[in-house]
Amino acid sequence: MQDIELAKKDMNLTDSNLERLIEARHHDPFALLGRREWQVKKGLGKSKLASLTVFKPDQEKVLVQLTTGQSAHMHLVDARGLYKWEGDAQLLPIHPKIKCSSESDEWQVDPYSFLPCLDESTLHHFNANDHWDAHQMFGAHPVMVDEVPGVRFSVWAPNAERVSVVGDFNHWDGRTHAMRCRGSTGVWELFIPEFAERDLYKFEIRSREGGHIVLKADPFGFYQEVRPSNASVVWQNDDFEWNDSFWMERRRQQNYLSNPVSIYEVHLGSWKRRENGEFYSYRELADDLLQYVKKMGYTHIQLLPMTEFPFDGSWGYQVTGYFSPTSRFGNPTDFKYFVNLFHEAGIGVLLDWVPAHFPKDQHGLASFDGTCLYEHDDPRLGEHKDWGTLIFNYGRQEVRNFLLSSAYFWLKEFHIDGLRVDAVASMLYLDYSKEEGEWLPNQYGGNENLEAIDFLKKLNMVIHEQFPGALMIAEESTAWPQVSRPVYLGGLGFTMKWNMGWMNDTLAYFSEDPVHRKYHHDKLTFSLLYAFSENFVLPLSHDEVVHGKNSMLNKMPGDSWQKFANLRLLYAYQYAHPGKKLMFMGDEIGQGEEWCETGQVHWHLLDYEFQQGVQQLVIDLNLLYRHQSALHKLDVDGHGFHWIDCHDNEQSIVSFYRTDGQDMVVCVFNFTPVVRHDYRVGVPEFGNYEEILNTDSVFYSGSNVSNGTEIVSEAESWQGQPCSVTLSIPPLAAIYLKRKA
Repeated sequence: MQDIELAKKDMNLTDSNLERLIEARHHDPFALLGRREWQVKKGLGKSKLASLTVFKPDQEKVLVQLTTGQSAHMHLVDARGLYKWEGDAQLLPIHPKIKCSSESDEWQVDPYSFLPCLDESTLHHFNANDHWDAHQMFGAHPVMVDEVPGVRFSVWAPNAERVSVVGDFNHWDGRTHAMRCRGSTGVWELFIPEFAERDLYKFEIRSREGGHIVLKADPFGFYQEVRPSNASVVWQNDDFEWNDSFWMERRRQQNYLSNPVSIYEVHLGSWKRRENGEFYSYRELADDLLQYVKKMGYTHIQLLPMTEFPFDGSWGYQVTGYFSPTSRFGNPTDFKYFVNLFHEAGIGVLLDWVPAHFPKDQHGLASFDGTCLYEHDDPRLGEHKDWGTLIFNYGRQEVRNFLLSSAYFWLKEFHIDGLRVDAVASMLYLDYSKEEGEWLPNQYGGNENLEAIDFLKKLNMVIHEQFPGALMIAEESTAWPQVSRPVYLGGLGFTMKWNMGWMNDTLAYFSEDPVHRKYHHDKLTFSLLYAFSENFVLPLSHDEVVHGKNSMLNKMPGDSWQKFANLRLLYAYQYAHPGKKLMFMGDEIGQGEEWCETGQVHWHLLDYEFQQGVQQLVIDLNLLYRHQSALHKLDVDGHGFHWIDCHDNEQSIVSFYRTDGQDMVVCVFNFTPVVRHDYRVGVPEFGNYEEILNTDSVFYSGSNVSNGTEIVSEAESWQGQPCSVTLSIPPLAAIYLKRKA
């Protein structure tokens, strides 16, 4: 009896510990539960005894399987569900199996007989923001421990009193399967034997402050239930055979600043839908979308956020699963198939990624362990009222590690070719979209978010170092300097930046009636004053065709013919202007209605001549852009662009030429519906020229005013050029000229 009392003392089965365990408040159930061994004197020698303690509330009896193959009843120590077996250590397996009366007839291995799985070094690197592949550490991982199959769970919840894994397997009862706390690291872990892939789970977290209990999806979960359900799903990530080694190796060698980059921005949920309104799967979309993108000639697609999100109307910008492709279209393996197929065809896949804010959904990151863990306590630092979302606390190392690991994860596990980082401006400025008194200055009294700036710099350094050739593109709408310059030169380190100034000025200019455009000529030319201050992408994105902004077509003034002529002119101007190109789905066919995420692109419009003309023009623009190096090689270098004439505001005509240092393309634009006959344009070289593009061509449903394939230069210097050509400039049209060899 004395030996048993000593054993109980060694096992910490004091009244206080027992109460905390039974009330599901204990931070370290391993101190009380599981298998124990000890030696006792027996005559002149010693014998080895063992015990097994389990907590199984609401059970009539619990059996343990012995090494002899027989089963033994476990003794009820406490009527609330604490059972214990004691006996010869040789009779009790190292990893005992138990069976409960109200559960299935299958024996289950006790999870409290295993040692910790995560080593101290790994935990330290996470706390220090040096564990970039933290997805290998956190989440749910099918593994073998001591030749026992199961799933290792781990989660960061430093302010929790107790964390449990719950799911169908334990009837969502947080009193069982409580996790082990790894001390000051704030990490909790538990290996659950025989837990299967595709099983559902969540973390039940009891807060140390107030004791309230919340159910949370796994922040590092690789797969989630289809909304509106939101449980995490166990998924094995290394279950796909990639066939894109050629693409991945070629990507490492690419310099995209001097290569053509033409991006087709896609919202997968509304690119194409079934007749009943349901989504197509990743695999179905991959086959159809790939053939379309190849036909159109784009170099990349950019997907609106694919990270899991609960509300369709957020378009993916309110993320709850930073490591999970949305289950709306299939599972993670299906999404890998999607990416792999595009890579095999030589087309890159970019992902819209949202590290600026997250939603308040109860199952998400908000108040994760009962405290403001991922966000700030103070709403002046921690909330975007405009969006109804919370701001990440970039000053916390673990939060920065979480976000950096998410970016790393998509490029490593899914072979994503780069990230378009959403809402960078909101990260850089503490007073972004806030009135006086709604924000707090930094330690120096300024409005710069110093912690977010440091995070962005480290993010870009890590991604560029670990994934050569990957693109990091900033959606940044202010005049913040050196966004796309290296960190070692004082920049933020992005590869490229969206040129929001070009987009706003250009669309404002095109919305003017042509008769008034001469008074707004500066909106057309101003962008060239700063065109090479950053590595720019010229975006005509989803944001410009929603919320009452009109479709791209209906931004254009005039009758139907003029609207389509203006639209063709806009696209030709975009493709000639320095900078990489981005166009949102539906714009390439001249869709007349705004984008709506509940529908699909209006493909039936391709039965009409004008829409066919716009689509054919975009195909030809992509072809020219890719094959005429003068249009892309020096996109970010001022030596690749030269004005011919930017001052003819009276006739609303501009002309310039693009060059790669050897080849040259002359571009002339007429922004009025008047044909300009005998219009002289200076050219930098003598010779015979031909039109390689005319947006007024009959092939694009234009009026077919053309200069043909034989335009002879004259030895008359003009507009600062040594010679000139005389042209008929079509109405509301662009022409590209190239000197014949």
